[in-house]
Amino acid sequence: MTKFRPCIDLHNGRVKQIVGGSLSKDGQGLRTNFETDRPSSYYAAIYQKDNLQGGHVIKLGSGNDLAARQALAAYPGGLQVGGGINPENAAEWLRAGASHVIVTSCLFDPDGAFLPERLDQLVAEVGKERLVIDLSCRKEVNGWVVAMNRWQNPTDLFVDAAAIGELSSHCSEFLVHAADVEGKCEGVDERLVEFLGVHCPIPVTYAGGARSFEDLATVDRLSEGKVDLTIGSALDLFGGMQIQYSDCVAWNQQS
Repeated sequence: MTKFRPCIDLHNGRVKQIVGGSLSKDGQGLRTNFETDRPSSYYAAIYQKDNLQGGHVIKLGSGNDLAARQALAAYPGGLQVGGGINPENAAEWLRAGASHVIVTSCLFDPDGAFLPERLDQLVAEVGKERLVIDLSCRKEVNGWVVAMNRWQNPTDLFVDAAAIGELSSHCSEFLVHAADVEGKCEGVDERLVEFLGVHCPIPVTYAGGARSFEDLATVDRLSEGKVDLTIGSALDLFGGMQIQYSDCVAWNQQS
């Protein structure tokens, strides 16, 4: 059965919900849906109280390490962490309390070419059982391509059955942000959800576009319960008006 997975997105050291596709290196054009003075630990403590597993803390750019560490300390072993993770610092983030590390950009060279040797380094450093590969992507004519560097730059890695099959032997989970709809609350990418349900042999979490509580049932139906759903901007916990956090907790408890 599809599960609700919580999130804590960090930008400039603060908990925010943004439109993912607007996140550029220089910060120009950034569209923010929600920002709060509450510390990241506040949200982590809520997730721990409600026994929510497998949530992710994403560091969107620099200046977020302290806030990420505060969240992990508040819910040790209960949250994954991503953003700037590489073979040199991955083990450090596990020691800080992360259950898993999430990686994308470090798996590619500056031009977007996939580097399998970097993936091998990460597996050697932390083990595949503590590694999550982020296949956050943008739509192409014939499917989706992984995007790196705040979802701005396309890579040479397509989200297709062959890539998923190969990468699944090197990690414990996938995280997939649909960057084209991330933060827009206009509905999930149903085609992508269905594709992930068919082709992912390991746990996978989809994020992007959720706008109603019924999206949990939609993802459950389209993926035959194989894909979990992260809800951000639409959630009342983050200032949204469309989805009650308490309903999502109750959804998880019913299974």
